[in-house]
Amino acid sequence: MSKFIIQVNGAAYSSSASYNAYQFSKSALESGHEIIRVFFYQDGVFNTSGLNSPASDEFDLTRAWVSLSEKYRLDLVNCISAALRRGIISETEAKENQVSHWNMQAPFTMGGLGELVTGLESADRLVSF
Repeated sequence: MSKFIIQVNGAAYSSSASYNAYQFSKSALESGHEIIRVFFYQDGVFNTSGLNSPASDEFDLTRAWVSLSEKYRLDLVNCISAALRRGIISETEAKENQVSHWNMQAPFTMGGLGELVTGLESADRLVSF
């Protein structure tokens, strides 16, 4: 079985990138592969906003990532620089920057590019969407 790092560069509803990343990740995990980490980068950080509110008849991609994480103990990491530049902020970052609100949803966490690099050291493949 392979060990993957998944890099998501596309926003939840602006292209099919995030949905394809989710479907690939789900299928890989169901097939017994390991995903070391899903790293949300560039516009991919928009997937992690707790304010995403798709219509009731649309697929809720943010909720799907959360459910996948809960089921498989999947590490979901936002690139902190990309997130902050795009207005995605965690509760911790909000407190540190004296901002009264945050919008990043748990279990997503913030991390740097180092999180991506350290994961690559033990992964067989990086799959980017």
